[in-house]
Amino acid sequence: MNVSLKIMDLPKNERPRERLLRYGPEALSNAELLAVILRTGCKSENIITLSNRILKDGNGLNGLLNMDAEECMKIKGIGKAKASQILALAEISRRFKAYKSGEEYKITSPRDVANLLMEDMRYLKKEYLKIIMLNVKNIVLGVKDVSVGSLNSSIVHPREIFTEAIKKHSASIILCHNHPSGDPSPSGEDINVTRRIKECSKILGIDFLDHIVIGNGTYISLKEKGIM
Repeated sequence: MNVSLKIMDLPKNERPRERLLRYGPEALSNAELLAVILRTGCKSENIITLSNRILKDGNGLNGLLNMDAEECMKIKGIGKAKASQILALAEISRRFKAYKSGEEYKITSPRDVANLLMEDMRYLKKEYLKIIMLNVKNIVLGVKDVSVGSLNSSIVHPREIFTEAIKKHSASIILCHNHPSGDPSPSGEDINVTRRIKECSKILGIDFLDHIVIGNGTYISLKEKGIM
């Protein structure tokens, strides 16, 4: 018998859905918003208590929304169904902030790159190198993972980068990678990779506009630093 506690089991004036409709979503706490999405608690906790504990165990909203399914299900009270709801919420949030929402996204500055990828990359536990492919008007054609792991010029081959750019008929590209430490200061290897890709871009006739290093809420443009 399913005895999990639902929102409807709460007193009417405490139900987050009713509070949302009456006062607006901005009046609700993070736990209440999460409760609206998850809907049901578990045997020992109502949905509000459960949502508060999930946020605590998940290191807040940002931590929770950057977990994978396996990490979610390690939290007591989250099974496959609730993990799926949280993962879907996280992806919708990311897509809303990026060109994936269906709208064109134009890059005019390093800040535009950071706004596009910061929430995707700031909490990653490994280094990811991404290529942003642009048309002649600097509209994003696509974003593609190129490598995972510390940047190394012997591993990051120009072939992988420019193959994707050629497939998309890109006029230009921007590279972006994260530093899990949170410090975006470029390493010597970051600079070596950048210069190698720059030389190849000249040969292929695809402009290499910038290389952005993402930290925790901050970023560095190697172009602005005069490195490329």
